[in-house]
Amino acid sequence: MSLENFLIVAAIIFAIGLYGAITKNNAITVLMSIELMFNAVNISAVAMSRYIVPASISQDPAAADLAVQFLLTGQVFTIFIITVAAAEVALGLAIVLSIFRQRASIFVSDAAELKN
Repeated sequence: MSLENFLIVAAIIFAIGLYGAITKNNAITVLMSIELMFNAVNISAVAMSRYIVPASISQDPAAADLAVQFLLTGQVFTIFIITVAAAEVALGLAIVLSIFRQRASIFVSDAAELKN
């Protein structure tokens, strides 16, 4: 597979997640859509790290020492994104449970009424 294939798959997954986050009214579905968008970013970060860095090493052998430092950049960003996503899910589910206990509903529109 080439870099373009990975980026196309990531773009499709991101678009599905964006559509779900914008159009759905259920809070859990919105959280799942945000997770899809995070996973699309993870796919593109790892694919870029896999295909871009080795290509730059092969073109300029003098810069090989510098490029080795950037070899795992996509994987490191992916670990950070997974960590943030886990914290987001824990916090999001706590908020959803709190709203469900007060309103007996998990719709986003009911959460907007809590401001009043």
